[in-house]
Amino acid sequence: METLTKVAPKNTPDSSPKKKGRKPADLLSNDEFIKGLWRENPVFVQVLGMCPVLAVTNTAENALAMGLATSFVLLMSNVLVSSLRNFIPKEVRISSYILIIATFVTIIDYVIQSISVELHKSLGAFISLIVVNCLILSRAEAFASKNTIGKSVSDALGMGMGFTFALLCLGVVRELLGSGSIFGWQLMMDNFQTWIIMILPAGGFFTLALWLLLFNGLQLKKSK
Repeated sequence: METLTKVAPKNTPDSSPKKKGRKPADLLSNDEFIKGLWRENPVFVQVLGMCPVLAVTNTAENALAMGLATSFVLLMSNVLVSSLRNFIPKEVRISSYILIIATFVTIIDYVIQSISVELHKSLGAFISLIVVNCLILSRAEAFASKNTIGKSVSDALGMGMGFTFALLCLGVVRELLGSGSIFGWQLMMDNFQTWIIMILPAGGFFTLALWLLLFNGLQLKKSK
């Protein structure tokens, strides 16, 4: 009788177990987060939301509060729009997005009022105007309604932090030159002559123009 012997298969490069690496799709969330901070910054690149950018950045505190409020509304509206993207009829999608955004704006309005009445008065009607902020509505229509919740969260966090960063850049410069302080802390000497124009609406235009010049100059230098 012939004896059958089993030969163990040799490990060839094709048959050896391969380590699973990260797929390109796994990096999309990080990419969506980073793009809002720099490559597609909502203020310095897309020039969106100019109303609060120019109006409430006369102090760093107002700029930070408006940035965080807008980021909260952007995050929550992105999550809800992405969750309901398959259930909202296309014919009424814009109205539905505005209703969702208005709901979270009302929430943040009461939150700010409960934390600080003075801050609420300083921001004034610009809290309610977050409803019509083109940044939030554009991210809901262009991104959240077409992507998963995870990607929508990354997009909202990146755009929100980019928006807050831009507002802080303007607010710090305007308060420092216009009042000699940052977040209420006096930094300049007593004999420093404040630039009153920096805390006026015209100062917002001047400061924004300088930051746009600097930001675009850095991007051009990086692309070369």
